[in-house]
This record gives sequence, structure tokens and C-alpha cells, in this order.
Amino acid sequence: MIRLMDCISNPPPCEEDVKGKVESSPRVDTDLEVESHYAEVSFVDKPGADNDDEHGLQSAKVASIDKFGVDNDGEHECKSLKVSSDDKCEMDVDGERDCQGPRLSSIEECGKDLDGNQVQNPKVASVGLTGYDISIKDEPDEYVEPKVGVEFGSEELAYKCYQRYAVMEGFSIRKDFVNKSRINGAVVSRRYTCFRQGHRPSKHEANVRKPRQETRTGCLAHMTIARQPNGNFRVTHFETRHNHELVTPTTAYMLPSHKRLTFAQAVEANSANSSVTDGVPRLGMGFDSEDLAYEFYNAYAGRVGFSVRKDYVNRSKIDGAVASRRYTCFREGFRQKDKRDLNVKRPRKETRIGCLAQLVIARQPDGKYRVTHFEEKHNHELVAACRVRMLRSQKRSAVGQVVEANIVDGSKIHPKSLSELMCKSAGGQENLGYDPIDHKSNLPSKRTREMRNREPGDILKYFQSKQLKDPSFFHSIQLDAEEQITNVFWADAKMVVDYSDFGDVVCFDTTYKLKDCRPFAPFFGVNNHKQMVIFGAALLYDNTVECFKWLFRTFIEAMSGKKPKTILTDQDAVIAEAIEAVLPETHHRICVWHVYQNALTYISDIFLAFESFSNDFCSCIFYHEEEEDFINAWKVMLDTYGLWENEWLNEIFKTREKWSIAYGKHIFCADIKTVQLCDGFHTNLRKYLKSDLDVLQFFKHLGRVVNDWRYKELEANYDMSQHMPRLMGDVILLKHARDIYTPSIFELFQLEYEKCLNVVVSHCTESGSLFKYKVGTYGHLQESIVVFNSSDNRVVCNCMKFESMGVLCSHALKVLDYRNIKVIPKQYVLKRWTREARV
Repeated sequence: MIRLMDCISNPPPCEEDVKGKVESSPRVDTDLEVESHYAEVSFVDKPGADNDDEHGLQSAKVASIDKFGVDNDGEHECKSLKVSSDDKCEMDVDGERDCQGPRLSSIEECGKDLDGNQVQNPKVASVGLTGYDISIKDEPDEYVEPKVGVEFGSEELAYKCYQRYAVMEGFSIRKDFVNKSRINGAVVSRRYTCFRQGHRPSKHEANVRKPRQETRTGCLAHMTIARQPNGNFRVTHFETRHNHELVTPTTAYMLPSHKRLTFAQAVEANSANSSVTDGVPRLGMGFDSEDLAYEFYNAYAGRVGFSVRKDYVNRSKIDGAVASRRYTCFREGFRQKDKRDLNVKRPRKETRIGCLAQLVIARQPDGKYRVTHFEEKHNHELVAACRVRMLRSQKRSAVGQVVEANIVDGSKIHPKSLSELMCKSAGGQENLGYDPIDHKSNLPSKRTREMRNREPGDILKYFQSKQLKDPSFFHSIQLDAEEQITNVFWADAKMVVDYSDFGDVVCFDTTYKLKDCRPFAPFFGVNNHKQMVIFGAALLYDNTVECFKWLFRTFIEAMSGKKPKTILTDQDAVIAEAIEAVLPETHHRICVWHVYQNALTYISDIFLAFESFSNDFCSCIFYHEEEEDFINAWKVMLDTYGLWENEWLNEIFKTREKWSIAYGKHIFCADIKTVQLCDGFHTNLRKYLKSDLDVLQFFKHLGRVVNDWRYKELEANYDMSQHMPRLMGDVILLKHARDIYTPSIFELFQLEYEKCLNVVVSHCTESGSLFKYKVGTYGHLQESIVVFNSSDNRVVCNCMKFESMGVLCSHALKVLDYRNIKVIPKQYVLKRWTREARV
């Protein structure tokens, strides 16, 4: 029994009533008339959030804020109907001021037993929590373990002491009921419980799709305090036993109590250092509005390399004001499965992969929005600085910067020229280190094409300006017998880098060798997204063998001596002779697209006479990969249109081994069969190649076209980093392929895998570690031979799709699956097709 007579000389009239209230059961249940005020609280229903952590019986003026760090503790509040306001002075239960001596010292406030002796726990002095030392204001440095009889100067000190005890023990606490005086609303008694106290009501969970995880287990651990006549709060009951496991010190930071303490300390630290900021969000950081918080987090995201999404918002039911809000990484969560996706031909790519990076803000009593939770780590690669402007939340600032840049330099170039700033050339030598005019390779004769009067000077002027901007810019000039500029070649640093990554297959295009066109001859190829990249270019005012020999030698010199594996050109005997002399080890193929373009020129009358000839001719040269099929299709075409005597077709058929796909299966061509890219390339440049136009205008437009290609590669890289291609099924092999290949190559691979589902193994012979399989598509007579080596998992198919394209065929995939190999063997992953091709 608590003796009120010890401190009160004139007992109030209702002393017995008070004694009854205090001497009741451990819950300190009272027989006061109870009024339960339920708060109009807006809770956040999010995975992992326990929104009924407390019995939320609060004043209607209170808005529950956020699940991270903010004190959402509701209370069972027993409050008199007669109370109109709270008196700031300490009052006893009858409204009279407490009769008490001078205020106790901090040690006395923190804890005394029934006999007035100081109670301490010498074992613990302080606890470090995530970088903060818990130091409760007005509390002694030495920790006092709560027990029955310990007194505290205020209920807040009691709460902090019990909270500190709970964190050390490994559980979190909840503010349970509160008993207030009918006279002035002052707290008479209060109970703090384990956060697993009680059980959640189940009547409202029946229709919930995703029920919240159960956290309450009926734990009885609690601490009850009651106000004494001297104004202190004494522990009247202290239960230490729990019916659940306690957390370990390594996971204590996840406890709600720990978060509340950390948040309080962070706010205090942030207030003390409000003038210090490094642009990184901190716990407790304050903002005057939610918009300012978003702008700050978005600016941080731009520097780091991710986009921000506005996630949930928690609004007050009283005035609709934002109580809390969460901003997440745009790759947060997972996309829900939609039944309609089955009928979509081109489903959207996956963007969400469950990233947990986020920033949570909550409105505080002072009106500011403070950071209550900040998760910095991402589970995905961040976007490089050169592609940050492509992020959705960063686009507005990017547009502003482009407009500002255009204003500064007076440029009127289309906004896509932003790629010029993104694709900065790698630095190089301060000086050329070579003579751009090749005096040793002068032509023995005069050039065959004339230049306009100002062209030589304009060309040199252009090269000098490029050299000043890019010290690594390479150019070379060939003179004729009269010391006149005849041929020029140039390549910037980016072209050289592109060649080092994707120069295994080179297309040399000379289709501009027309009288009314400027003699432009580019070297280009395809990158890991199957997009066009340019390796260098030339203006050729002579077309002799010596001219092309000089050009190929200069090209290899610019590329540090690296020679391509395959070069594709037009059908030209002069070019073929030059390649044989300069690049004897390189496979020379005639581009099929050029064969088709030549056909439009030399047999145009046949295309005009027969509408169906175009389709039949294209089918014959583009789509027959087997020699027998190609020859049969060619004969049928000649029979159908009566073309056996056509001289041009007979000549082209004699050189079929140079251009027909059926004869080049063993040669790697990076899947450049038709080079449809050339058509768009020609269309973009055709009007600028007129010989009567200024050569500087041609150079300028060529630069824009090249920059557009480079910008498209940046877009593809960004899209690749943010979106994952859809899988046709939950297949380990496809997941592995998706992780290593670019999206465009993965689509080709997935198509081959889809074909392999209809491939059957009909026969197998074994010879040591070699296994020979006969495989074919179900219902088709044609079969392929696949040889598998069990010693190193090598697989070879006679269709040679991997040798020519760099991606395993459906026959090889079938055998690998037959051998229970669920990932692509590393020797069959070409780096040039992977996401890391440029690493």
C-alpha cells in the first residue's frame, strides 16, 4: 500500500477513494467514470507495418503519423467528463496543490525505493544505438533499472527508463492505458506494456486480401506507475516475464522503441547542426514542406543515380493535411500479374525488382516534416552520371539544363544533340605525333574526280577545328601526282573506342561512288544492341586499287593495328584486290544488301515488269540458309520468270560463295545479313552528299547523324539498366541469358529457346566423351547433327548458327537441356553481345 499520509499533512476529502484507485490490481484499474475518446487517426496499411501497435484511444486532434520512428502509441485514456483544461501545476487527485518540499535532485527523480535509498544497476551505464548514445534529458548518466518502488520525476522519465530497459533486454514497448484525474486531467497512473501484449481482433480480417502479419502474442510483461502526493511517479507493478523470444543486440535496431529513441536523438542532433549539410538525407532532418523534402531527395537521387517515385501518403482525417509520406526508388516493389498480359504481343519490360531504398517524412508538432526513416542501399546497379538525365524524375531538371546551355552558347541544335555533351571523347595525346599528310603514299597519277575551289581549304579547316577540340582526333590525307588532296580519312576518339569493342565485323560502304554525289565512304558496324556504330569515314576522289590500299592501311593504323575478322563490302573487283593485299587474314564477304541494291540498278526492268519478282528475289537471297535450298530456289526463280539468259544474274550467281548466306555460315558476321541500317543511313545523308553543296555543311550534318546514333545507344543502355525483358516462362536458362545478354540479343536467344521446345532428339551415338545427336523439329523431316563433348560441355551444330551469329541455335539448346545443363556454357557467351561489352 502506498502511504499518502507520509507527504500530505491535510488529507483531502477523497483520500480513501484515491487509495482505492492506487491499491487496486496491477493494472491500476480505477472505478472512475470512464470516457473513451477515440482518435480520428489515419493509419498506413503497408506490408510489415503493425498499425495496431497500440490501443489507439486518443484525442480527436491527434493524427497518427508514420510507422517509422514516430510515437504512434495510442492509449486507453480514462478521462473525466468534467475536465476542461490541464493545469500546468502538479495537482493532487482533489485539485489541491501537492504539499511537497524542494524539487528532488536528478538522482532522486530517476529512482528511489520505498525507504528513500538510491537504486542503481552498476552493470550498465549507457547504451549505444546506431551511432547515438541514449542520453535522456534530466536523467543521470548512470542507468537505473526499473523495479517496484522506484520513483521518477515525471511519467516521461519513467517511459524513457522503461524504453531503455526494453531495448537492452530485446523487446519494444507500447503505451497502454492511462488513468487521468477528473479534476484537472493530470495523469494518475499509467501502464507500459510489451509490444506483443494482447491479441489483435480478428473480426475485421475476414475480407482482407493480404492480412497483416500477427505480432501480438498475449505477452504479460509490463510496468505500471502511479503518481504520488509529492508529484513523483512510483513503479507499482513490474512484470519481467515474456512469452516470446527476445531479439538479439544485432537486430535491436529494428525495434519500434529503438527507432523512436534514435529518431528523438537524431532530431536533437540535427537541430544542433542545422547549418551543416552535405546533400545526403539524415534521420531527423527537417523541411518546411513535403515538396521541399521531395526536391531534396530527388536532387540526392540525381547525384547517386536513380529515379524517385512518390509512394504512399497518409493524410489527416480532420483537415486532409499530409501527415506522412514515403518516397521510394522507382524500382521499389514488384509489378502485379495481370491476366491480360497473356494476350499482349509486346508486354512492357519489368522495371520493379523490390528495391527497398526510400525516404519517409512525417509532420511533427512544430509543423515541420522530418525524416523518420531513410534506407540508402539499393539492390540494383545505379545509373551512370552520363545517363542520369534519362531518369523520369530527373527529366525536368535535364530539360532546364539543356535550355540553359542553349541560351549560353546560342545553339539552335535539336535537343537530341545533348548526346554530344554525354559522349565526351576520351582524352589523348597533346600533340598529333604524326604527319596527317601521307607523302609516302602519293598516287602515281592525277585524281579522277575534281574538287570545288574552296573544298581543300574547308576540309583542312574542319580537321584543324576538330583537332583543337579533341586531341585524339585522327585524320590522314593522300595526295596525287600533282600534290593535290585526293583522299582523306578521319576518325574521332569515340569511333576508335567503338571499333575496339565492336570492330570484329566491319561494313565498308562505297555506294556513293556516283557522279552527282560526294565520294563518301564510311566504315561502320553494330554494337551489342544491334545498333549502327561508325568507326571512321573517308572522302575518296579516286577509285583505283592504290587508293583503296592506302585507305585500308590508314584505317588499320588509326585503330592501333587491330584488324577485323570479317569485312563486308559492295561487289567491286578493285576493292576485293585491295582487301586481299592489305587484309589477307580477314574474311571478305559481299553484303547481301548491296547485292539487292545492285539488282535494283542492273535489272530494274524485271522489277517493273513483274510485281512478284521483288518478293521472290528477296526470299531467294535473304532467307535460304542451306546450300541445296538456295540453289533450288534460284532455279525456280529463273524458270518462273524466264531469266536463264540474263547476263547479270548469271554473273552474280558465279560469285554466290562470296555473298550467299548458305555459303558463309562458318564466318562470323554479327547477324549483319541485310544491313537494313544502311538504307536509313543513306536516306539521312543523301541530300547532303550533293557535290554542289558546301563540304562544311556535309561535315556538320554527318556529326549530327553520328551523335543521334550515339544518343540511341545511351537510351538503349539506360533502358537496359532499368527494364528487364519478359520471360516466356520461369526457366533457369532464360533467367541466366537475360542477366548476361542485352535485351535485343536476349530476344533472339529466347526465340531460339522457344523453337527448341518443338525439337526432338531422334538418335544418339557415343564415342568416348563425344556424343553425336540427331535432332529435328517435330513433324519435319530435316534433321541437324549436334556433337556434344562431355569433358568441357562443348556443343557444335552443323547449322552453324553460333559460328555466324554468336547465339546458340535451337538444336544446341535442345542437346544442352537433354544433358541437364541449365546455364549457358561460358565459351558460348560472346562478350560483344553482353551487357558488359564495353567493360
